Amino acid sequence: MAPKVSDSVEQLRAAGNQNFRNGQYGEASALYERALRLLQARDPEEESVLYSNRAACYLKDGNCTDCIKDCTSALALVPFSIKPLLRRASAYEALEKYSLAYVDYKTVLQIDNSVASALEGINRITRALMDSLGPEWRLKLPPIPVVPVSAQKRWSSLPSENHKETAKSKSKETTATKNRVPSAGDVERARVLKEEGNELVKKGNHKKAIEKYSESLLFSSLESATYSNRALCHLVLKQYKEAEKDCTEALKLDGKNVKAFYRRAQAYKALKDYKSSLADISSLLQIEPRNGPAHKLRQEVNQNMN
Repeated sequence: MAPKVSDSVEQLRAAGNQNFRNGQYGEASALYERALRLLQARDPEEESVLYSNRAACYLKDGNCTDCIKDCTSALALVPFSIKPLLRRASAYEALEKYSLAYVDYKTVLQIDNSVASALEGINRITRALMDSLGPEWRLKLPPIPVVPVSAQKRWSSLPSENHKETAKSKSKETTATKNRVPSAGDVERARVLKEEGNELVKKGNHKKAIEKYSESLLFSSLESATYSNRALCHLVLKQYKEAEKDCTEALKLDGKNVKAFYRRAQAYKALKDYKSSLADISSLLQIEPRNGPAHKLRQEVNQNMN
């Protein structure tokens, strides 16, 4: 017989979480239901989490309709929360409501453009929409809400344990594409998305450009320039570790990618890893001895070391 759970919201939620981890989704759902009744709307954020957690149980049990209802309730209490958006998108996708799933995945990517499950979802949904709606599929989508800056800041300020999706994103993002040879169609889609990213860079919209480059890499991760282009965006946004990682991926594909060497050197400089920065500048100058920006950057790094 299961131990009796004390009637406090915190204990009920904790017990529900434990049952969920054990795969006991019905029991977890019942515990979240008890917590919701006990809470009685005293704490909107806690209530939102409970709805989102119960939605996860419904999703695991294949009850997509109730999952969508609970996610919608969670989002009404705390708009633009990532977990209910992702869970609702998964439920819409399972019900083949691809346009609605696309909107939720794109909304997540406005909040954090490196969430792996949203990037992978966009990849799947884009294929489905192309197949079902044809080349003009984007014109047939529902409106995508604009995420306010306050919601983005709220997400970025959450404790690190709330960023599990982001922490996994870079390694997970290209696992599927690296383990298969992209088709000719995939390569073409990747090229188009990369060009869209390039146009966004020209307009100064580096955050959106990252999203396009990330989508491109989901179709094909064999283009060195896509990584080095995304690295440029990360540099502009002062995301130096991400820039360094992208340049490293670019150089694995093309060991003479001058832009990757230069941008990684910039990232290392910003991270105060001057030795690594100078090593990349040296490698670059072996390829292009007269590269003026590289000579200037080396001078700046040497000055910082003194």
